[in-house]
Amino acid sequence: MTNKPRISNRVSRIPKSAIHEMTRLSKEVEDVAFLSWAKPTSDTPDHIKEGAIAAMREGLVGGYTENAGLSELREEIVKKLKRDNRVDAEVSQIMVTVGAIEGLAAAVMALVDPGDEVIMPSPTYSTHVRQVIIASGKPVFVPTIEEEGFILDIQRIKDVITPKTKAIVFCTPNNPTGTVLAERQLRQLAEVALENNLMLITDEAYEYFTYDGYEHFSVASIPEMRRNVISCYTFTKTYAMTGWRVGYLHADEEVIPQINKAHIPFAICAPVVSQYAALAALKSPQDCVQQFRSHYLSARNVMCERLDRLDSVFAYDKPHGSYLMFPKILLDEGKDSTAFCKKLLKKGGVSTTPGIAFGPTGQGHLRISFCVSEEEISKAFDKMESYFG
Repeated sequence: MTNKPRISNRVSRIPKSAIHEMTRLSKEVEDVAFLSWAKPTSDTPDHIKEGAIAAMREGLVGGYTENAGLSELREEIVKKLKRDNRVDAEVSQIMVTVGAIEGLAAAVMALVDPGDEVIMPSPTYSTHVRQVIIASGKPVFVPTIEEEGFILDIQRIKDVITPKTKAIVFCTPNNPTGTVLAERQLRQLAEVALENNLMLITDEAYEYFTYDGYEHFSVASIPEMRRNVISCYTFTKTYAMTGWRVGYLHADEEVIPQINKAHIPFAICAPVVSQYAALAALKSPQDCVQQFRSHYLSARNVMCERLDRLDSVFAYDKPHGSYLMFPKILLDEGKDSTAFCKKLLKKGGVSTTPGIAFGPTGQGHLRISFCVSEEEISKAFDKMESYFG
């Protein structure tokens, strides 16, 4: 008989977060150039902070809101969805969540029974995988077509559908690759979902950060998909509100009460002070979003220029969205992306994220972020040029 804690199998078989593990290891190295977290280095704009301060002064933030969130905030979200996503939403179809992450988790818990299969393009955001495992579901990875910029392989998605398949989870613009899925492909995916009565769960966190003429398309804008999509969004990326922990989801009004059953034990409601900050974000001019986008575009271009100088070490597809990219490691030692990234950190002083964290086809890659300053990017690549000689 042992005294070991009796941890659930579904949690114990989840590996450590590679993103957070690299952060931990980075603290052991002096003068690290940090490219491993998808966290904006910009501060939250002042007008958003002022909205939160005003709500605190008026005594509005000390209690709960209704589980679905402030009515006024949901009304503004409806306007935003109609204006920017071409989604004809109603307030009854909106739930404010603790970031997009909690919305995604609640959606998965509402849909997935033990043994259900959930299709995920690979590479994909690592947290999506963990959420399905925690729900006792089975992630089914379908490789994207890397040679064409990590686009979806629609035929292979069709091929893996079984009677146990419940949903398809994906993010666009993609984390970690920066791929912006084309409207044509997303309409094809919607047809697959309708033909097989599957739910699409979308992570649209980087919706405003697209470049080079690429545009974000929301599957929920397809009228026929009204009952077959749960769309998750966040204020985190759009307004540099990482620590505020506030996002929202949109789904059919028949689905929302079921998601709410999972949302309540996870969160009760999103942080009230953050909801008032989000309200200020939506009701104010959106100049800050364009300023962030311009910064990320410039930073992306700098990162691509520096990668071009390391073309014997990395090959990459220029990302057309998000503030992330996913270079392929050309060196033999890069076949184990975890070992490669740890060595690059300890001996080269640059923190990146192993590609294997993002699905089986992520092996041999690493994820780097360009939401940092251009000075940080230059520092990182100066170190890498010295390290790789």
